[in-house]
Amino acid sequence: MNHQASPMRPVRLGTMSATAERRDDGAVVLRSTVPLGDYPRSIVDALEAWAQKTPDALLMADREGAGWRRLSFAQALDNIVPLAQALLDAGLSAERPLMILSGNEIEHFLLGMAAIWVGIPYAPISPAYSLISTDYGKLRHIAGLLTPGMVYASDGQKFAPAIEAVFGADVPLVVRSNPIGGRPVRLFDDLLETKVTPAVAEAHQAITPDTVAKVLFTSGSTGLPKGVITTNRMMACNQQMIRQALAFLTDEPPLLLDWMPWNHVAGGSHNVGIAIYNGGSFYIDDGQPTPARFARTLENLAMVQPTFFTNVPKAYELLVAALDDHPEARRNLFARLKLLQYAGAGLPQHVFEGLHRAALAETGERIMIITGYGSTETAPFASTTTWPVEEAGHVGLPASGIAFKLVPSGDKTELRLKGPNVTPGYWRDPQKTKEAFDEEGYYCIGDAVRFADPGDISRGLVFDGRVTEDFKLSTGTWVNFAAVRSGVIAACAPLIRDVVITGLDRNFIGAMIFPDLAACARHAGLPADAAADAILGHPSVRQKFVDSLAALSDKATGSSNHVARALLLAEPPDIDRGEVTDKGSINQRAVRTHRPELVESLYAEPAGPDILVFSRKGA
Repeated sequence: MNHQASPMRPVRLGTMSATAERRDDGAVVLRSTVPLGDYPRSIVDALEAWAQKTPDALLMADREGAGWRRLSFAQALDNIVPLAQALLDAGLSAERPLMILSGNEIEHFLLGMAAIWVGIPYAPISPAYSLISTDYGKLRHIAGLLTPGMVYASDGQKFAPAIEAVFGADVPLVVRSNPIGGRPVRLFDDLLETKVTPAVAEAHQAITPDTVAKVLFTSGSTGLPKGVITTNRMMACNQQMIRQALAFLTDEPPLLLDWMPWNHVAGGSHNVGIAIYNGGSFYIDDGQPTPARFARTLENLAMVQPTFFTNVPKAYELLVAALDDHPEARRNLFARLKLLQYAGAGLPQHVFEGLHRAALAETGERIMIITGYGSTETAPFASTTTWPVEEAGHVGLPASGIAFKLVPSGDKTELRLKGPNVTPGYWRDPQKTKEAFDEEGYYCIGDAVRFADPGDISRGLVFDGRVTEDFKLSTGTWVNFAAVRSGVIAACAPLIRDVVITGLDRNFIGAMIFPDLAACARHAGLPADAAADAILGHPSVRQKFVDSLAALSDKATGSSNHVARALLLAEPPDIDRGEVTDKGSINQRAVRTHRPELVESLYAEPAGPDILVFSRKGA
């Protein structure tokens, strides 16, 4: 069904425009023509301003029993000051930062803001490195790099194995509950009773835009995690960039319901920052976009009416599948909503259509869907569309204050970025810092882009994969990795989680598919806890993949985009082997490296019974 003729709910957005400087070497520099407005020295200055202006307004809420714990702007400020004193008393500094092991909660938020308040960097760490990993390799690496002066974990007993394995008893430990026996531990509530001295005001006055606010560790998809330095300037200017692009944020205080982990820049900087900077309310969604945890998101959505909703494509896919059966969640999602935003991956076309269909059924209007682009190193907001996105890939135009340099790189165009939101480098790693920037100081992000319309800059840019992900078949034919991967995912949705593409120096393209086992079980009419082999061996599941990939094969124009063989993987990706990040991103190289026998099985002659084989029409 074509929904484009249906009315769109009005929403006030800023103007995105850019000029293009074309250089003799073929590079093109895009610069936003919209000046960047004034912004405070730090995000905590914005928090303080709202605490004075709207002290009783809700800032943060997390789940407690059947309801919510609530924190107003004034309460946040009242708690931050004694916590900041406690951090100073413990001797924390730029050399001995605060390390937070556990996930999103009010205590995590307050400790992070308290650290920023007095110029102490803090590092929120993926809980998966403590709770899912079994060798604690990444946690140990991060701890060695950070040399933390204090560690916080919400539940001491839950994190005890990781803490005992990685941190000596000389590292101060703070918990919200369940202290670990046999080592010194302080309770979070005790820190709130710290007597405040003039040292807090002096330290707060001394922070500058260039003071390090936090260190965010990349997922480690290409090796051990790197610590991305995030300064006060990066966080504050980035929120001003967002406000100018999403102008409706100033019309009324935004309300967000969000699950994204705060150890990632999208959740902890972009989304939390929107609430702080614009006097809004942030409800912590303790659900996740997984079959086991998404029911909690629907429960939370039945209690909250967001005005701005941003999420990863997988969450939107689960929403589309669930909203017809959860009328209260659907009603609340669309009741006050101004905008839907996605990032992190392409949004499948059937999800676009499903969101439009649900919004129309509930309100008689479509809700505008936009997307943006950025990375941990860009704080993260770097570009966005301010017009409706109807298909995957568009990343829009540079935000105010940012310049994009587009550099020819083989048959692709490499993107590089410069602006006040870009990191000064990596924590205690001068070599990686040097490698990350070109001779003009542009950050080399490693992605490729192209113009949506080469004759019209205003149409913006389209993501074109990673510069280094494309590869050649043995015939010398180049394979566009991003296009092949997105094609397989679109063809096999909703039964697929992700796919690893093979074919370097081989005769044809292969696909190692990580299926969505819960979706496959539903398709087969099997219980969700059925064994993976039983689910994937079910005739209806196997036939669905055969039909989907055969249809994709029929559209192939040559060996460069023809997936000739595929294999369904029953074993999920392994975080300890670096095959998957805690937010679910697949490390293609790690999967191929750690499963060489499966790669070889794709190319064995004759093909084994588990291999799905597809001939190209007309070949």
